Amino acid sequence: MLDALRSFKDSWDIVVTGGGATGLGIAVDATSRGYKTLLLEQNDFGKGTSSRSTKLVHGGVRYLRQGNIMLVYEGLKERGLMIQNAPHLVRNQKFIIPVYSWWAGPVYTLGLKLYDLLAGKLGFGVSRWISKQTAIQAMPTLNKNGLRGGILYHDGQFDDSRMLISLVNTCSDYGGTVLNYMKVNNLIKEKGIITGLEIYDQEENKEYTIRAKAVINATGVFTDEIIQLDEPGGKKMIRPSQGIHIVLDEQFLKSHYALMVPRTSDGRVMFAVPWYNRVVVGTTDTLVEQISLEPRALEDEIRFILDTTGQYLDKRPSIQDILSIFAGLRPLIASNGEGKSTKDISRIHKITVSPSGLITVVGGKWTSYRKMAEDTVNMAIKTRHLPEKSCVTSGLHIHGYVIHTDTEYYPAHAYGSMLSEVENLENESEEYSGFLSEKLKIKKSHIIWAAREEMARTVEDALARRTRALFLDARESILIAPETARLMAKELRYGEEWISEQTRLYMELAKGYVMS
Repeated sequence: MLDALRSFKDSWDIVVTGGGATGLGIAVDATSRGYKTLLLEQNDFGKGTSSRSTKLVHGGVRYLRQGNIMLVYEGLKERGLMIQNAPHLVRNQKFIIPVYSWWAGPVYTLGLKLYDLLAGKLGFGVSRWISKQTAIQAMPTLNKNGLRGGILYHDGQFDDSRMLISLVNTCSDYGGTVLNYMKVNNLIKEKGIITGLEIYDQEENKEYTIRAKAVINATGVFTDEIIQLDEPGGKKMIRPSQGIHIVLDEQFLKSHYALMVPRTSDGRVMFAVPWYNRVVVGTTDTLVEQISLEPRALEDEIRFILDTTGQYLDKRPSIQDILSIFAGLRPLIASNGEGKSTKDISRIHKITVSPSGLITVVGGKWTSYRKMAEDTVNMAIKTRHLPEKSCVTSGLHIHGYVIHTDTEYYPAHAYGSMLSEVENLENESEEYSGFLSEKLKIKKSHIIWAAREEMARTVEDALARRTRALFLDARESILIAPETARLMAKELRYGEEWISEQTRLYMELAKGYVMS
């Protein structure tokens, strides 16, 4: 990728800043249309918001309550396209809404019938009322006190970081150039119009100046930093909101079904979703002032999730039961309305173009990444006078595309058609053979593959985002960090000093994902 950057002397058609869901979606859209495309990420792909989701591909049941029918319709359509284009990464997940009051059954059943109707031919399955006995059989750990029955419905579930890495590879497949640890330092203008960027390779401490016909700001919660480079003192576009998740052992659900709580005490929805033999529970909604690459869960947020979970399951999880805690910041569009709750701010996306030609995309949600990308590239064509080329991503298979025939869901599924190549690495060396963590089903070959084929540059990259060790079980990830560092060092040709420093940095980071 660095060779491609250095050798390209012409003007890039499209330069995307930001390596999360939105940015990588745009890069895939642009490269698949045939535009010379460069994506720059200041840290690692998905380091921020895009790796910290509830792991759902969904239309957004709660948006029906807000009356935002078009947002739900768009999300359901995109959900259907995601499972068609990336069946190795997205799967059909059954949900149960437990019902404890006489009025909730008819209301939620009616709402979910509308959800089914909006999904149309791209639906995942039909929602229906189930009896108390059926609900308990499906989810034995449900709180049975006052339970009247439940509603079963379908949505999607996925691995967000693995989806991102697959988008990186898809972009590469179509000739795009994608770089992590490459920071945008400045925008270059001629007669007030952006014509290029000054960028900085944070690994090699080297600066580059590149030319660009269109520059797209897709940096999520860091959107305003790029806007300040373009218009110092400009109005802020982002209002960040923090959501946290806790990860529990699968014994808390004892089910392949997910739990959906339609209205918590703060008016949000809450999910408990099976994920790689664990359960992801969340989320919260807390307005924050400070933007960080490593946001930390507040004690009140953790207590809220534990308490709410305890209301719906027959055993309240304790702090000691938490395997991992992770927090993410939602890049919500700043609202003009005073006192508007973050949970009520629309997740619809917004695209703006500054007088200098900087295209900025904000808002949206993971499920709609492809549509956001299509709209953004269309805006670049229109405003930056690029040759018109049609979008092809609605039917574009994501890298690794394969339809799994087995029903068991495990981490290696995410490699899709590349799995045999990953496993073949074990034949290269005895050092690469066997499990790094049998508990998490992570093999040593997964780490070598991450360093060799997926641009993992640090132990954190490998254990947080190429594999999901940090998010599945932070303590277990700490135990395997030294061996991960040794495997990566051999592949990347680093010495003992790098191994020691990387292990120290990772352990320091991972301690923030567990309660002491």
